[in-house]
Amino acid sequence: MTDGLFQDGDLIRVVSREGALIAAGGVASLLQTAHPKVAQGVYDHSYTADDPLRRLRNTMGWLYAVQFGTREEAERFSALVRKGHESVTGPGYEANDPELQVWVASTLFAVAVQFYQLLFRREFDERELEEFYGQAKIYATILGCPEDRMPATYPEFREYYAHMIGTIRITDASRAIAEQVLNPKLPVGPAAAPGLAAIRLLTAGLMPAPIREQYGWKWDAARERRFKLLVSTLSIVYPRVPVRIRTLPREYYLFTTRRMLAKLGPQRRPTISVKSTDPAEAPESPAA
Repeated sequence: MTDGLFQDGDLIRVVSREGALIAAGGVASLLQTAHPKVAQGVYDHSYTADDPLRRLRNTMGWLYAVQFGTREEAERFSALVRKGHESVTGPGYEANDPELQVWVASTLFAVAVQFYQLLFRREFDERELEEFYGQAKIYATILGCPEDRMPATYPEFREYYAHMIGTIRITDASRAIAEQVLNPKLPVGPAAAPGLAAIRLLTAGLMPAPIREQYGWKWDAARERRFKLLVSTLSIVYPRVPVRIRTLPREYYLFTTRRMLAKLGPQRRPTISVKSTDPAEAPESPAA
């Protein structure tokens, strides 16, 4: 596709096409809600606990629209997200705050780099990291964050990210959301248990130690061995899966996004409620 915000050779597309990255979504989500202001906004307004699959669909739909959709699709969906975030406000927080947009975009970039490198057993060089980081700024800027609020370069990003990881102090809202994310109410019931156990292990293993400790998750030598075995197995098996299979989540979520936008119609500009009962009227980015 040539009319999008990015081209097929851009690193943001090379990395983000991999459906396996969804398995690391819990890490990004719980890093975001480690920030007290993000956590309170999610706790007060999000429907994650009531309908986690809808939450996932809307989040992934927005991400894939930005990464792989047309420019019109990316900008239109993002406008809906911004509109929805206007009502996500409360004492001391608002979802459209550039401070929170910078943090959310940073976690999406950092977790994607971390998991992709483990999954494919490759290290990005400094030039690639600078390129990818520059592209990942879109996660904040397309939602209205001024670009100069983002760390300007990859080295500056590293300083910012390390500072945040070392200084963030999670809250009871953060912990409540973690319980919802790691133990979701899924329609398949007990059949999801093995997969959820693997996701919880992956989430704990990928989470920076200072944040993991604040969440109070058990982490010992035995869990670390299981984590390394899981990642090692994934790195052997997953890259050998045909690309057309690995990218099926992208195709599915782009399809649902385009269906939602078509349902709204070209001229419709509805007032969005983030707690709407209609999934097509409640797109939600990772920040809410």
